[in-house]
Amino acid sequence: MAEPGFWDDQQAAQKMTQTASLLKQTVDDYQDVVEQVEDVKLLLELISEEADAGLQNELQTALRQLTQGVERLELSAMLSGEYDSHNAILTIHPGAGGTESQDWAEMLLRMYTRWAGGRGFTVDILDLLPGDEAGIKSVTLLVTGNNAYGYLRSEKGVHRLVRISPFDASGRRHTSFASVEIMPEIDEDVDLHVDPGDLRIDTFRASGAGGQHVNKTDSAIRITHIPTGIVVQCQSERSQHSNKDSAMKILRSRLLERQIVDQQAKLKQIQGEQSEIAWGSQIRSYVFCPYTMVKDHRTEAEMGNVVAVMDGSIDLFIESYLKMKV
Repeated sequence: MAEPGFWDDQQAAQKMTQTASLLKQTVDDYQDVVEQVEDVKLLLELISEEADAGLQNELQTALRQLTQGVERLELSAMLSGEYDSHNAILTIHPGAGGTESQDWAEMLLRMYTRWAGGRGFTVDILDLLPGDEAGIKSVTLLVTGNNAYGYLRSEKGVHRLVRISPFDASGRRHTSFASVEIMPEIDEDVDLHVDPGDLRIDTFRASGAGGQHVNKTDSAIRITHIPTGIVVQCQSERSQHSNKDSAMKILRSRLLERQIVDQQAKLKQIQGEQSEIAWGSQIRSYVFCPYTMVKDHRTEAEMGNVVAVMDGSIDLFIESYLKMKV
């Protein structure tokens, strides 16, 4: 970064500074733990010379901080996949069930938005289709932050809700489903060729709730990748050019995801495994009635405070999944 001409290429320089920042954070976290270990050693020496209640309390606090620091380092070590450090593109689709499932999809949107905000990540809505009565028919988010994809890849799959429906006048219990897709945001320099001749690009007027801010031009973009049939769209920006750039990011990420899945399928075939890659498998249940419980069916991690989970407290499930994958 100190070399002459470093800032001549602004895009490359920005990526380098981001990389340097991530590396510095890793080193700083390690140094913090080293210092905490020394503090604990010093306190132990003082306590061995003089039994003091104040020192005992100080030691307990130092040990808690040290434990938390070590756990952070362990978690960072688990996020060592090729794309774990990337931003994440998160898409939510409600299952069958109309308004009930669409409301559940919006609840998940709120949960992930709150989780991201608690970690200092930023969330940009790339595309959102509101429900007819309530909730959403689909939403695509860009979650920006260090290791966003590494954390959120644990959320891919079908999420199940059990509750007394607020849309049922009889107060009956309903089960709803919504699927969550997670993809890494792909940099332009990643070796992934997209032939412009394979694309069909359509423009349309962005939908909205009405009022003075409704888009009155065909600025929304829908891109179809003809060979694979993948369709992506973006209508969050007023500029057609900006929407096209965002839609291409989503398309590149989905093409990369398909490429990774194909590679995994070939490996499984070579290894003689007969099980298929299950995209629609239920990964987690959120039960509001007759009891309150959130349970991850892959790791058996569970939490009784379902309200806290819906407010974004999902680190228990993310960390349990990452530990299981180590």
